[in-house]
Amino acid sequence: MPNDVTNTNPLVEGVVVRSTGSWSHVKTAKGVVPSRASGRLRLRSHELTNPVAVGDRVRLRQVPDGTGSIMHVHRRGNYLGRRAAGRRVGRMQVLVSNVDAVWIIQSVALPKPNSGLLDRTLVAAESQDITAGIVFNKVDLPGDVAHRKVEKLRDRYSILGYPVFLTSVLTGEGVHGFRQELQDRVNIFAGPSGAGKSSLLNLMEPRLRLPVKPVSLKSRKGRHTTTYAELLWLTGGGAVVDTPGVREFGLINVPPESLGRCFPEFRRYLRDCRFRNCRHDREPGCRVKKAMTNRVIANQRYRSYLRILRSIEAGEADVGR
Repeated sequence: MPNDVTNTNPLVEGVVVRSTGSWSHVKTAKGVVPSRASGRLRLRSHELTNPVAVGDRVRLRQVPDGTGSIMHVHRRGNYLGRRAAGRRVGRMQVLVSNVDAVWIIQSVALPKPNSGLLDRTLVAAESQDITAGIVFNKVDLPGDVAHRKVEKLRDRYSILGYPVFLTSVLTGEGVHGFRQELQDRVNIFAGPSGAGKSSLLNLMEPRLRLPVKPVSLKSRKGRHTTTYAELLWLTGGGAVVDTPGVREFGLINVPPESLGRCFPEFRRYLRDCRFRNCRHDREPGCRVKKAMTNRVIANQRYRSYLRILRSIEAGEADVGR
């Protein structure tokens, strides 16, 4: 088992391609090495539930049993992280680091779209300047009401500049166009269990044979199938980090005064508010609120902003959904 005992083995550089609990699989020039974070690294990363995440560029030392001890994590270019489960203030779970694009996968139904989860994930991506897009999967499912709701959501986010795809694993609709967006990028698929993240990957890359499970008809929610994050290479270029499904996304490292900048439709008005530190809530002379009143900013997005603002101000004691 890796430890901090000094040995003469040289340090090796690599990239974390899989994270399963306390173990990380690191791709090096000589192959993939199962590794664990050294004790010193864990102590220095007490604010994180996982000091090492998929996508991290690391330096490790191989130990006598052939595994590795990760001694150092290089500075992250960016990361997608959320507040860790539980009530311990300030702890973060890094889902992935050093990515080019975040794709939030939701479904038309089974489970139904979750706009709160969607907005929170978009804020997390915007706070790190990561390109983000949205996929509404399972468009083959019947239901006029569900489809009308998804069409409204598509229009709401498309007008903000987010690429939005409507896909079906069953019919193949929209999958080819979406696949083109993944080319030559390191992407992450994020979203709730049951939305079809692994099914989409299996259709695009049949060789992967990722396990999938049907949605529970009793709870109408997805069942966890993907249990760990893994970096998967795509034929012809590009890669995807497939992640376990999430039902909530507690934001962290997004100060209340910075939240407005994470809403693209707010940005053109931020400098025109009466108060420089305006939080676009109860302050007079707020241009963001005026734009919402004039229907330039969608009321639903503004209400979502306020819900997120409240949770951040409260320290995310209840992360919301």
